[in-house]
Amino acid sequence: MAETVWSTDTGEAVYRSWDPVRNLRLRVHLQRITSSSYLHHQPAAQPGKDLIDLATFRPHPSTSGHRPEVDEEEEVVIGWQEKLFSQFEVDLYQNEAACQSPLDHQYRQEILKLEDLDGRKNRRIFTYTDSDRYTNLEEHCQKMTTAASEMPSFLVERMANVRRRRQDRRGMEGGILKSRIVTWEPSEEFIRNSHVINTPLQTMYIMADLGPYGKLGYKKYEHVLCTLKVDSNGVITVKPDFTGSRGPYRIETDGEKQELWKYTIDSVSSLAQPEEEEREQRALRDLYGRHKEYLNSLVGTDFETTVPGALRLFVNGEVVSAQGYEFDNLYVHFFVELPSTSWSSPAFQQLSGITQTCATKSLGMDNVAYFSYPFTFEASFLHEDESAGALPAWPVLYCEVLSLDFWQRYRVEGYGAVVLPATPGSHTLTVPTWRPLELGPVAELRRFFIGGSLELEDLSYVRIPGTFKGERLSRFGLRTETTGSVTFRLHCLQQSRAFMESSSLRKRMRSVLDRLEGFSQQSSIHNVLEAFRRARRRMQEARESLPQDLVSPSGTTVS
Repeated sequence: MAETVWSTDTGEAVYRSWDPVRNLRLRVHLQRITSSSYLHHQPAAQPGKDLIDLATFRPHPSTSGHRPEVDEEEEVVIGWQEKLFSQFEVDLYQNEAACQSPLDHQYRQEILKLEDLDGRKNRRIFTYTDSDRYTNLEEHCQKMTTAASEMPSFLVERMANVRRRRQDRRGMEGGILKSRIVTWEPSEEFIRNSHVINTPLQTMYIMADLGPYGKLGYKKYEHVLCTLKVDSNGVITVKPDFTGSRGPYRIETDGEKQELWKYTIDSVSSLAQPEEEEREQRALRDLYGRHKEYLNSLVGTDFETTVPGALRLFVNGEVVSAQGYEFDNLYVHFFVELPSTSWSSPAFQQLSGITQTCATKSLGMDNVAYFSYPFTFEASFLHEDESAGALPAWPVLYCEVLSLDFWQRYRVEGYGAVVLPATPGSHTLTVPTWRPLELGPVAELRRFFIGGSLELEDLSYVRIPGTFKGERLSRFGLRTETTGSVTFRLHCLQQSRAFMESSSLRKRMRSVLDRLEGFSQQSSIHNVLEAFRRARRRMQEARESLPQDLVSPSGTTVS
């Protein structure tokens, strides 16, 4: 006979279903292929025929009274959590003394009803549902490897208890389940059990009794054909996967008579009718529509926009680390300076902050303190006048690094400043710092023992002070020492109505904004002013070259 193509992939498959799991139905087909008893009853091979079709052989009738052709092949359609009794359970529950739980008595009544009717529809294929004892024992004793001496880990034990914890929950005070949000004195067992997510899970096993003729009902001949697990989110786990177009699965039994069985598992769930699908789609559309309206009510339809000629700057920043300093236990004081009156910030906005004190750790040749301190601020620039004096400088971020010792004495470790990035996006900036230095050993001794050191009265003196009105700023006589560096991570966003103009106008406006954004990076103010004047002149010439009927009274073009 032709060689059978077996399916060797017995791994689990995961499905997600929006339909109720009670509609799930499986068809399981089990068939015996060959056994050692066949070899004793083989007829002589015909000349010219090398292979013997073993499927044509049938063993002699057994002494058990069962028809062998019935035990050769079996096909059953099983629903979700449908109970099919095995021969072992039928023999067990017929004895009333073996019934110990209400579930055992219920099974006994169902078996007696089956005996009064036409009997069971199954002989070898049976099931263990979520309520059976076998399911609890199988999940508790489940092994992850093939080692005989494997001990279940803490995670395996807790996951095995997930479903039992769900089933053991009981209501309190008249059936109302009250849970405490905060447990002030948790026990060790409570902590261990609460570390595992309690996801409701139901399990079902499809089994087969592969015992020889006349020996059905023995535990040692039971084999798992398929394991089904369904959680509350509609996720269905099937192990092994549905057969489909692949070959059947095989089982080889051990013992004196090594037998070969094959079985297939197929989903035969009834498909929804077109009317039901349309009704379901209408319900889903209505649900999604209501949810969209709910989200719109939370967000609102009115979005805040900037006034014409204004640019809003949003910065979400983080003080990442500081490294290369002399003393330990560092903290950073930082603030943002808005350089001109054209810049403003909301009244509730804080433009300064202080990080936590952080101990350093060795990283290569440096000692690094990792702060990961977040901050955020917002600023607006109102471009009221296009004259040369209206061009602003970009905001500047100043920082001061200090150290704190055991006696609560602080020392200035360094000052630094950096211009905020003019382009939106993510930026990582490393700011080098310095500190004032006083000559002589007395100053260093005072700094080491009592913490005194030179400080700047105005931190903006690190760069160009905002109060400076002259033409030349002299730092002659100020001695400094280079210290470490501070790393900032900044995420900058910009908002302006100019970004929403038409494509042609956007190019011209972007040329102006590019000059504005790049202003802080220019080495000469004169070059920036000249670039802005040239861009403004080109815009005026382009506007004057347009026909008068295409220009509105406000000066904008009309399409």
